[in-house]
Amino acid sequence: MPGPDDSLLLRDLRSRRGEDAARALYRTYSGELFGFALSRLGDRGQAEEVVQDVFTRVWRHAGEYDRRRGSVRTWLYGITRNAIVDLERHRSRRPPIAAREPEEEAAPQDEPIERALLRWQVQSALERLTPEHREVVRLAHLGGLSVKEIADLTGLPSGTVKSRTYYALQNLRLALDEMEAL
Repeated sequence: MPGPDDSLLLRDLRSRRGEDAARALYRTYSGELFGFALSRLGDRGQAEEVVQDVFTRVWRHAGEYDRRRGSVRTWLYGITRNAIVDLERHRSRRPPIAAREPEEEAAPQDEPIERALLRWQVQSALERLTPEHREVVRLAHLGGLSVKEIADLTGLPSGTVKSRTYYALQNLRLALDEMEAL
C-alpha cells in the first residue's frame, strides 16, 4: 500500500539501496499502473511496455519529483499518462502491421457466467460514456485516485473533476438500467 515514505524510495533510487527502492516502488505501483495503461490502450503487451517505460523514466528522473506538487502516486500516474500519450502518438504515425486478425480476449474458463455477464455489462456501459467521463471513472474507481490527485493529473479544477464524476456515475447507472430493461 502506498505510503508517505514513497518519496524516500525515490530518493534512495540514486543511492546504493537503489535496486531495493526500485523493487519496492515496482511492487507497490506496477499493478495499478498496468491496469490504468491496459484500460487506456486495450492491449496487454503495450500496457506492459508502458509500465516498464514508466519505471525506467522514474529511475532516471527521480530527482525531479516535488512533493509540493502531489503524491508519488499522482506523479507516477502523470508519467504513465505521458507514456501512454507518447505511445498513442507513435501508433498514430505508424500503424502496426497485423499478421493476423486480433483475437477477442476470452474470459477466464473458471469465471461464473453471472460474473462474466456483469463484467460485460459494465464494460459496455463504460463505452457509452464520453471519453472525459470514462477517464474520471477509471481514475477514481479503478485507479483509486482522489479528486485532488485526478485534478493534478489531468490539470482540471477539482470542481470539474467532481461534477464529471457525478455525471459519469449517473450516466453509467442509466446505461446499466437500460441494459437490465432489455
